[in-house]
Amino acid sequence: MTIDAPELDVHVLQRTAADLARTYEGMFSAETIERYVFESYTALARTATIKRYLAALARNFASDRLRALALSQGKIQSTVPQVLFVCVHTAGRSQIAAALLQHYAGSGVEVWSAGSLPAGEVDPHVVETLESRGIDMTGAFPKPLTDDVVRAADYVITMGCGDACPVYPGKNYLDWDLADPAGQGPEVANQIVDDIDERVRAWWATVQK
Repeated sequence: MTIDAPELDVHVLQRTAADLARTYEGMFSAETIERYVFESYTALARTATIKRYLAALARNFASDRLRALALSQGKIQSTVPQVLFVCVHTAGRSQIAAALLQHYAGSGVEVWSAGSLPAGEVDPHVVETLESRGIDMTGAFPKPLTDDVVRAADYVITMGCGDACPVYPGKNYLDWDLADPAGQGPEVANQIVDDIDERVRAWWATVQK
């Protein structure tokens, strides 16, 4: 597959496709996996502000999408809830909610975040606020909303993204009316984190009952 990317990135993507082909041998063809890897790179390249680590991010994104696809098709099984948080830019609200839920639930949940119009990076004030609370945001990056992760989710929690998220039968949909931290200072970001923290803990308590 050809792609408009630096030669080094192409080599990394080809190795990624080969590695993932071994992981998902017997589930997906090598051609499908290669397509997912290169499409994931192209999708991230449209909005990424830092291109240096794009191939590595594409590896993580493609891996997440392939796992979601395998889950949705019943090729692999999971005993924990699959939760997807969706906002517009996936640089603030969905990242906060995903990080907090993962922090509280640990291995008791699989968490995804995505955006209808993803930004180039996670809001620095969001990263700073969460890390000040002991929540590591290393590796977090905005990802576009894809059909595979929606199909894999048991719960889809939207935050101001309107009708961008497709609706499928059998999913549990919620919409949280939350302020957007984009363009706000650290004080506002901290207040928004408090709001989301309260919602996440209350919602997770109901799921566990």
